Amino acid sequence: MTALETDGTRDAPPSMSGRRSLATALAPALTVAVSLLGLCLLWNLAAGVWPSRAFPGPGQVWQVLLREAASGDLFYHLGVTLGRVAAAYIVAMIIGSVIGVLLGSYRRVDRFFNPWVILFLNIPALVVIVLGYIWFGLNEAAAIGAVAVNKIPNVVVTMREGARTLDPSYAEMATVYRFGRLDRIRHILLPQLQPYLAAASRSGIALIWKIVLVVELLGRSNGVGFQIHLYFQLFDVAAILAYTLAFVAVMLVIELLLVQPVERHATRWRRRPA
Repeated sequence: MTALETDGTRDAPPSMSGRRSLATALAPALTVAVSLLGLCLLWNLAAGVWPSRAFPGPGQVWQVLLREAASGDLFYHLGVTLGRVAAAYIVAMIIGSVIGVLLGSYRRVDRFFNPWVILFLNIPALVVIVLGYIWFGLNEAAAIGAVAVNKIPNVVVTMREGARTLDPSYAEMATVYRFGRLDRIRHILLPQLQPYLAAASRSGIALIWKIVLVVELLGRSNGVGFQIHLYFQLFDVAAILAYTLAFVAVMLVIELLLVQPVERHATRWRRRPA
């Protein structure tokens, strides 16, 4: 018996190998689909055991979702909320990253401003939102600014830790080869900070959209948070769940189709060629 006969993988035709590769690629997606289906079945069973307007089943929520989508209200309010999330995210990441890198690079500055960071980390988001509306009025700038202020301290802490782990030998190399400021940032700083940027970015999106809903609930006349507040007054739980699940689904799509591909692209230099 030859080695080719004993090795089943070598005897497998190309079509079979292609099917195995496809099955391997689809396995995670299939697992997620089965898990979500199981959750829906459990939800439907619980709604049947406890029939109540306060706990609608997935079928009722789906009908409301289709109704809101057909009227255009769902897409309008989703778009408004996503715009606020994007604006607050960009502001928080830029300001928080710059401050975090500066604090992590200069110990004396870090010791001086560390109490400030701790203070802002522990101020409740609700207080910042209310004060923002009182000081600057019920407008978009106050809403986006309040969300960004709530997120900036978290970004500062994460990026400060990243700056503390920077390898000084790379900075010395950049000095020897006379790198310019932009080259230092692009080839020395950002690759080393990439894991911390990814962590701050992912946690930032998850935190920001939740705070945005509170901001909209308290002081805006549109957005998903406003709609949830409206249907809360009407005690329409199905509509509340419809808007909530719709926005969660949008954020999951952003995570799968935007955040994760960008992260893989940014870390491609870490992966060794096969």
